Amino acid sequence: MPIRLPLSSGTAKTKVMTPMSSVDAATPSQAPCLVPASSPQTLEQLRSLNQQLSAMNEALQARLEQQSAASKMVLNVLSRLPIATLLLDAQLNLRLFTPACQPLFNLRSTDIGRPMADLRPLPTDPDLLDDADTVMHTGTPAEREVESRTGESFLRQISAYLDEDGAVDGVLITFIAIGEKKQLAQALQAETQKAELAAVRQSRFLASTSHDLRQPLQTLKLLQGLLLGMLDEEQPRRLTVRIGETVGAMSGLLNAILDINHIETGEIRVNPVSFRMSDLLDRLADEFSYKAGAKGLKLKLVPCRLSVESDPRLLEQVLRNLLSNALNHTHEGRILLGCRRHGGWLSIGVWDTGVGMEPAALQLRLNGTDPSLNPGQEPGQGLPIVQYLCALLGHQLRGHSQVAKGTALFVDVALAPEIATPQEAPAHALQTNHEQPHSGLILLVEDDLEVLDLLGTQLKSQGYQVVMASDAEHAFQSIRQGGVQPDLIFADYNLPGPINGLQVIVQLREQLHRRIPAVILTGDISRQLSHDVAFEGCIKLNKPAKLNEISFVVASLLARQQVHNSPLITPVADAARVFVIDEDPLFRATVRCVLEPYGYAVLDYPKVKAFLQDYLPGQLACLLVGAHNGLELLHRFKANDDPLALIITSNSGEVSIAVEAMKAGAADFIEKPLVRCQLLHSVARALEHSHDANKRRAWTEQAVQCIEGLTQRQRQIMELVLAGHPSKNIAAELGISQRTVENHRASIMNRTHCKSIPALARVALAASSRGLS
Repeated sequence: MPIRLPLSSGTAKTKVMTPMSSVDAATPSQAPCLVPASSPQTLEQLRSLNQQLSAMNEALQARLEQQSAASKMVLNVLSRLPIATLLLDAQLNLRLFTPACQPLFNLRSTDIGRPMADLRPLPTDPDLLDDADTVMHTGTPAEREVESRTGESFLRQISAYLDEDGAVDGVLITFIAIGEKKQLAQALQAETQKAELAAVRQSRFLASTSHDLRQPLQTLKLLQGLLLGMLDEEQPRRLTVRIGETVGAMSGLLNAILDINHIETGEIRVNPVSFRMSDLLDRLADEFSYKAGAKGLKLKLVPCRLSVESDPRLLEQVLRNLLSNALNHTHEGRILLGCRRHGGWLSIGVWDTGVGMEPAALQLRLNGTDPSLNPGQEPGQGLPIVQYLCALLGHQLRGHSQVAKGTALFVDVALAPEIATPQEAPAHALQTNHEQPHSGLILLVEDDLEVLDLLGTQLKSQGYQVVMASDAEHAFQSIRQGGVQPDLIFADYNLPGPINGLQVIVQLREQLHRRIPAVILTGDISRQLSHDVAFEGCIKLNKPAKLNEISFVVASLLARQQVHNSPLITPVADAARVFVIDEDPLFRATVRCVLEPYGYAVLDYPKVKAFLQDYLPGQLACLLVGAHNGLELLHRFKANDDPLALIITSNSGEVSIAVEAMKAGAADFIEKPLVRCQLLHSVARALEHSHDANKRRAWTEQAVQCIEGLTQRQRQIMELVLAGHPSKNIAAELGISQRTVENHRASIMNRTHCKSIPALARVALAASSRGLS
């Protein structure tokens, strides 16, 4: 039978040799008698073949020794390898393992060939065999973090083991210790968190300090504005203006400190909004006028009423740096701050008459490639920070300069769409506002009593009714007891207690079911607060705010509200009396503040008895009274044939009593807290009906026509609605679906031209007075 010998190096064919027969293989002593006489040539061939076999045996022995040495070397390397390694065959039986596996699996040499499932895999790695089977079938490596019985962390990696033909013949599993790396990563994360926390604390400390410093600055700013309005002589006015410029410079310094802190801590977040450039330019002019005057320079501001789209805080920091550079490099002459419009862009420029520089040097600085720039330059100073902020904002920075003639630097900003922003009221609204005295009820919430008193005094002097509160609890209490809803809320953000000014505004809007215009006054200039205030649709004023800025914002918001609440209420020509009966003195005082600016003579009483002692029939008047007392007075006046118009003021739980009072002849009823414009309209309507019987008759005829246009089913539903029944109960009583009831209610309100239940009650009662049921 043929025997295949190993291929020698470089051969392409297998050497085949036929062995001798049993006779040839006999011992030498037997050879003479078994082997016939051979030719010398045959013997020579046998000797040559024997030599070849000996050489091949020696080569094979050498190779075996080499393989044995290599095997020992590999086993030695594997035994010293600190990585735990397992080799499993295609049936997931253990084929090989390194000594590093001992702490993990407690393996012995006798475990070779045993199934891995019998060798107690790690209890924290129940997916080991499933992952190994998946890798063996897909060939895709897999890794997973596991823990040993002692809690040490490992990265378990599984890869396919291939045989000489490239077929998958098992899997190779390694366990790499990652405990130290994990500890380092955790330590790094802990240190990072500490650094971030320290940065947050630093920012909060600076913000808190900024707020505390801005409180007295706000008081100074208000006092300066009030004093400026009282002075007529030029010299005192000029000194008072300098006080305002000094306060502006201090405020700008606080802004710069906080903005630089944001840059150093990497907390810069771009929050682009639409805003008027005039506000920003005015703040910068106030801040740098004092500094320019101290150097004997003149700072000129060119006003700009356009609006841009940018981050106001970051853009202000850019312009502040440009103005600071201009001051540092200008020793005589002037500095100009202004804007130029170029299509859809606004170029905001700073011109100076300073030392200037070569145009090529300026371009190198603008490109950030000037080697003369100091790498350790103070943060927030010079062109590098301007370039960095402009890149964040997406604005282009450009300029030109000449030696000994000065420098001009420009920032190109996109113009905002031409829309009426909350800070700007329409032109006709402002015109109406100037033609009439200021009016409106303002809820003022401020914890600083000096600022509260100064703001309240200024707003009252402008003709507004002001309800003042020092915290959130007093604000809520004032609205509940005052009984009149504010037309505008002006609140400080930082208030004592758990509720801030923005939360006060949100809660009052929810309670009153009205999106009342609101202004937040704060010393916190963080971008997060700006985002929160804008999200709630409020106006944000930074302390210290100018008195004329506050007055403009208040007047604009109230003017816009008056435009939307048309028709406008005009003061009465002839003094008409309005009687108010209520036990709450705050409610009576609030109603007086609302009505008296419109020419009404308001007489208030805590009890019905006191009112009856002063009342004389036959005068043009109306009476505001609660639901319970109103029923009694209605019957009394009806018996005496007295046409005095009664307006019933009710709480939310007294609607049914108020409807009953209207059936008895009341002119109107309104729920507390009252809306100022609704109160004015109700009083005007009551006096008008009392004064002009013809209009009452026409109103009654119109009401009769509206009711006649209703179907029988709609009249049934209307009566139940006016009786105070909800839609669900009406549907159950009439045997129809609630959706049908809602559809009928909508149709009733549409056909009667009513927008509220009180208006529907007026129409129904007017029709019933003509006998229409």
